[in-house]
Amino acid sequence: MSKSAAQKLIIISGSPWVGKTTVTERLLYSYQNSAHLDDDWVWRVNPFSFEDPRNSDIYKNMSFVLSTYMNLNFDYVFLSSVRMQYKHNRDLVLKNIAAKDYALMGFALTCSEKTLTERHKGRGDDGKVSFEWMNKHHPEDFIIDTDDKTVLQIADEIKHIIACGA
Repeated sequence: MSKSAAQKLIIISGSPWVGKTTVTERLLYSYQNSAHLDDDWVWRVNPFSFEDPRNSDIYKNMSFVLSTYMNLNFDYVFLSSVRMQYKHNRDLVLKNIAAKDYALMGFALTCSEKTLTERHKGRGDDGKVSFEWMNKHHPEDFIIDTDDKTVLQIADEIKHIIACGA
């Protein structure tokens, strides 16, 4: 298979517990010849802190893995990430991706504080719910409200936008 201009890098961002990984996994299995990178997989450390000076390495790791997926000719490459809400972080990753001939689409998942709290509890996390990342998104992302929607409905909404190439 040859590399195609139709190759797509799809970024799914949003607050923790909004459903990024779950929705992205559904999308992964909805598209043949696709790959998924969750930013937790390339920088899962304890204790975690955005202020950790070693955090800059995550962007190199993400760029490397995404480049590898794209150079292996996957038609759809999905990245789920809290960090990609922020333009600066996204720019750090995108500037180091070796592949150049691809379409980029971003989606920001959002929900109400009530829904986020319910999802947090449903995951069995006893920690405090943080609303720090609520309603933050990259300025070019499509905003997808996940309240009162199933994973399938959210994935179908994203698939429709991808198909339209909007």
